[in-house]
Amino acid sequence: MKKIKKYFFLILLCGLTGCATYSSPDRATWQTYLNGASFTDMTEMSRVAKRPVYLGAGGKLVTNTVQTPSNMEYGDKIQNDNTIATHYMSVLEYELYDALRKPGISVQRAGTDVVVILVRDAIMELNVADISATGNDTLKTIEKILKKHNATFIEIAGYTDAMRDTKAAYALSMDMAQRVAVHMTQHDINTARMFIVGRGAARPIAGQDDIGRLTNRRVELRIAPAR
Repeated sequence: MKKIKKYFFLILLCGLTGCATYSSPDRATWQTYLNGASFTDMTEMSRVAKRPVYLGAGGKLVTNTVQTPSNMEYGDKIQNDNTIATHYMSVLEYELYDALRKPGISVQRAGTDVVVILVRDAIMELNVADISATGNDTLKTIEKILKKHNATFIEIAGYTDAMRDTKAAYALSMDMAQRVAVHMTQHDINTARMFIVGRGAARPIAGQDDIGRLTNRRVELRIAPAR
């Protein structure tokens, strides 16, 4: 109940401060927006396969973005690359964490990757399948940071709470993921960086009580260094 009250507080705050409204473009145009994105899990193998396309679309590698310290020039290349990538992702993590201190949003580390969890009601309308005014502002904040730290791949994964109809759960989760991806392309995030998936009710992160179900309806952004 406290979490729900926080969401309504955010809505009220936007009404007072003027959060920018947003509407997703017509669904028939989504494929055009998402041309170049991969509709598959972001695995190590899929990143390797996508790398030529990513580089051909102007993508950058972490090792080409960060200046290598002189004391690392003669060290082990794999170890040096890992050190550079870890530092690069740490800076990204801290910037996201500082910018996203909002209810329903969390920033976590998963090895070298950074994971941003966006609970559905924190970024989308309560009863409409579209991004809310607060969600629009939140995504623009994330996009600004992702454009700065552009030597990264991004997996955009949608999830639902437990549903009897698994096909409907998949469709809803994919809808959320694609809406976020379209928003990103509209704000100049290169689709060659993107992996888009809908996972339905898989991988719940909370129980199935009222609050838990709200938490399980989410979009996760997993950001990995490009190398």
